[in-house]
Amino acid sequence: MAGLNAAAKKKIVSICDRYKNEETPLMMILSDIQNEYGYIPLEVQELVSDKTGISVAEIYGVVTFYSFFSLTPKGKYVIGCCLGTACYVKGAQAVLDAFSDELGIKAGGTTPDGMFTLDALRCLGACGIAPAVSINGKVYPKVAEKDVPSIIQSIKDNEAAPAPKAAEAAPAKAAKAPKKAKA
Repeated sequence: MAGLNAAAKKKIVSICDRYKNEETPLMMILSDIQNEYGYIPLEVQELVSDKTGISVAEIYGVVTFYSFFSLTPKGKYVIGCCLGTACYVKGAQAVLDAFSDELGIKAGGTTPDGMFTLDALRCLGACGIAPAVSINGKVYPKVAEKDVPSIIQSIKDNEAAPAPKAAEAAPAKAAKAPKKAKA
């Protein structure tokens, strides 16, 4: 978002205005901006500060504290490897390392094509299915190192598959049964 354009500024101001009567609007504003643009760079934080009167330091603190906010653009597929205690003792670090090797990026990085971002997460809250991995919110249970190449390949295959044509995507209409003649 380097050099915010007029349309982006207008949209961000609109988001801020939407919550102007809220007692504590920051999380809602930041969440909407994150959902709209995928990240919240310093330039956007400064605009939010100007609009709300909340200091840039406070906004930056919130953006960097919560893992669902990002200072940089994320890939189309965000892979989160849980490194919480239960996952860690069941091999989560090896799973994270396997994703890192397979994608050629470190945790916190995004592939050059913008397809994948790899994140190390504190806890997914899925301890019973450890080690757990989240990809765009879908949780994969009991992931092992050996599973990583096929997980990545299935995403790539899904990306390469042509979209169904409208006729193929729409369900066929059932034929109406002819009306019975009255006797």
